[in-house]
Amino acid sequence: MSQMSLFSAEIEDPAIADLAGLLAAQGQSVHTSWGARVSVVVADQWRADEICDEIRGAGLEAEIVESEEGKPIARTEANPRITALHRAWTTGAVKSVPEGWTPTPHALRLWTLAGGRPDGAHYVLGLDPTAPETYAPLSTALMRTGIAPTLIGTRGGNPGLRISNRKRITRLAETVGIAPDGAPTGEWPVG
Repeated sequence: MSQMSLFSAEIEDPAIADLAGLLAAQGQSVHTSWGARVSVVVADQWRADEICDEIRGAGLEAEIVESEEGKPIARTEANPRITALHRAWTTGAVKSVPEGWTPTPHALRLWTLAGGRPDGAHYVLGLDPTAPETYAPLSTALMRTGIAPTLIGTRGGNPGLRISNRKRITRLAETVGIAPDGAPTGEWPVG
């Protein structure tokens, strides 16, 4: 019988700051006259559905639209309450990781939803291929949660932080909580 971790995403509700998990992956933020918006293109509908549930859990409106390539895009409403997050994750017009950022359980869950994938016996948290300057700070941020990753795929179009070893994958699984409805077997980290 498994025991729920005291640091699990299942313990408390998501907060607006947790949307940083989408930005740790391939998510983007933009600022408009109505406030900031966070959006992320994902590979699967179940991912978009669960991301929108997490966004709503943080007290924001969410919607799913379709990219030009036919992929689902989960996004927040434009809202002034997201502006601080946008500013923290932007230097000029470039995505940047705030100094000392450590992903909360919900931020890690959103990162896993946006860009998590199995890789044989390993699990990979995807990174933004357009923001290579975020890779080292995100690796360090993940280490702060007790999960030491290896950076992979930097020369290709599919960069990520690979989590190896059963203990680290179990730590990730305990932190991000149970698999969302609709997630195919093997797509979600399991301890």
